[in-house]
Amino acid sequence: MALVRWEPFREIDTLQRQMNRLFDELMPTVRETANGITFVPPAEMEETPDAIHLKLEVPGMDAKDLDVQVSADSVSIMGERKSETKTEEKGMTRTEFRYGKFQRIIPLPARVQNTNVQAEYKDGILKLTLPKAEEEKNKVVKVNLG
Repeated sequence: MALVRWEPFREIDTLQRQMNRLFDELMPTVRETANGITFVPPAEMEETPDAIHLKLEVPGMDAKDLDVQVSADSVSIMGERKSETKTEEKGMTRTEFRYGKFQRIIPLPARVQNTNVQAEYKDGILKLTLPKAEEEKNKVVKVNLG
């Protein structure tokens, strides 16, 4: 039987990597970059025969802080989050703030008419209705087998 040297710091490093992986899977709306932690808004997409409906959750932001650009095959959402809270109690002042820019590019499953996009922003939810291009609506063709 061979003797193996025990290195506790290697085990701690392995445990830390496993915990980081677990938190990355549980919280996909936050990513760590070289500049710090970045916010990534969660999205939900639904495709109907005539349109693609996209919802994004961007709480605590004003519509003027969002930049939405739609091409024929993708949607790009950029924004800057600025929030600050200040509480005073028992002679102590506590201030918390979050700042940061984000960008999310979402590829679309079908080509859309990017000139007819309808947008609604209410209570931190951005809803986009992206009508499909005419060639996408007529994409399914029935074949006669004779």
